[in-house]
Amino acid sequence: MAKHPPHVLELARRGAALRIQEILNELELLVDLFPDLKDTFDPDELPVSYIMRTDARRAAAGLVEGQKPLSKAGGKAVRHQKKRGRADRGDGEKS
Repeated sequence: MAKHPPHVLELARRGAALRIQEILNELELLVDLFPDLKDTFDPDELPVSYIMRTDARRAAAGLVEGQKPLSKAGGKAVRHQKKRGRADRGDGEKS
């Protein structure tokens, strides 16, 4: 795969984000025009293959439903606590 310059990739990201926003706006307009569409979606009727795929992606990303990724400070605090716990048990890093 050819490598593209960073500014081209940034432009592509911006274009994709803009297109997604346009699609979401269009979807919102359609639901406003046809309010009965809002009630036609039932998550229990999704195909099993789709549910399995999305759950696998969520698990691979390490996120549990309702869980938000940690901030840098939060991640640092967790790493510090884990290191301290290992040091207290004597399981510290071996050199």
